[in-house]
Amino acid sequence: MGKRKKRMSGRTGPGTPRIIHAKPDGPKATQRRAAEKREAAGTRHHRVASSRFLSGKSIDPKRVNGGESVVELIEGTFHAYNSGRLREACQLLTEKMLEADVTVGLTLTGALTPAGLGMSCLIPLIEAGFVDWIVSTGANLYHDTHFGLGLAMHRGNPAESDVVLRQEGVVRIYDIFFDYEVLLSTDAFFRKVLRGKEFQHAMSSAEFHHLCGKYVAERERVLGLQGKSLLSCAYRCGVPVYTSSPGDSSIGMNMAALALEGFSCTIDPNADVNETASLVLGAKRDGGKSALLIMGGGSPKNFALQTEPQIQEVLGIDEKGHDYFLQVTDARPDTGGLSGATPAEAVSWGKIDPDRLPDAVVCYVDSTIALPLLTSFALAKRRRRPLRRLYDRRGALLERLTAEFRRA
Repeated sequence: MGKRKKRMSGRTGPGTPRIIHAKPDGPKATQRRAAEKREAAGTRHHRVASSRFLSGKSIDPKRVNGGESVVELIEGTFHAYNSGRLREACQLLTEKMLEADVTVGLTLTGALTPAGLGMSCLIPLIEAGFVDWIVSTGANLYHDTHFGLGLAMHRGNPAESDVVLRQEGVVRIYDIFFDYEVLLSTDAFFRKVLRGKEFQHAMSSAEFHHLCGKYVAERERVLGLQGKSLLSCAYRCGVPVYTSSPGDSSIGMNMAALALEGFSCTIDPNADVNETASLVLGAKRDGGKSALLIMGGGSPKNFALQTEPQIQEVLGIDEKGHDYFLQVTDARPDTGGLSGATPAEAVSWGKIDPDRLPDAVVCYVDSTIALPLLTSFALAKRRRRPLRRLYDRRGALLERLTAEFRRA
């Protein structure tokens, strides 16, 4: 009798060949022959040895049929690359950042409010209690005001001639077009408001925007508008709104013009630095956590992150850094700019708690794409949170910061 053919070495059970797993540094010819024998025998690949690198959920999505909710679409089909990071961002936001004990700061850069994202996303997030304090560019707040004043912004074609647009009195923000009179009307509104007695002193930008929000809210009421302005929503909900560069916007430009008329409305950057630091310290000292939702980067990103170095490095108060970091950006990390700086780099500055670095996500996506998806996902997955109304608590929080600084 001839010799029996040798079976594949070993068995894991009756009739099941044991699979020897190939390693990159193993004998290539042996691995090749073993794979061919498995294929000839019709043996299904089955990984016996476990690896932590293969512990992630298998990529096996259902077919898209057009009936999916946003949550189903993100959880079921956003598996890899920046869709994967966006899924992780949605999960970080809803599973950890929106817990009851977490204070959430939001930063805004890029022309988000002209694109309508104040109305579509930011106002719903604020009203749901998902945003507790904000650092924004002044431009976002200026353009937000157009809507509260009943002024129109339009979709446009970015290929149009800017020379012709200028001749016709049309201003362009890429593919957003609006009448030059929108700027003149908004400027006139701010100059009228800022001449008021309650503005004639140095104040934090939170106090300044709270007062502005009150007047925008009143204009909305008169015009029969509702839910149009981020500033008026923040005023109603007690959400403090800061700007890291007060002079770098049309609001600041109009304030400067009034200074030439003898008015004394000014924004105190020292107050902003200390108030924002007190918000973060207060969150921690109340037994909670601090989270940052960063849309874009720039100065608002740093202004929110620097609250921790202000607490630790400058004031000498023991702290460890923000707990959660979620950034949506298109900025590269290798150019040295703050916009692209990673959360790992922020650890070296004391801005992020190193123990919480796994709870950090950077998603390289246009904010105008990511923000509506994040908003829909959050509103679908989480119940509303009570409003913290941090604007009303600024005095008490600043007193706590001052007391700890004096004891340090």
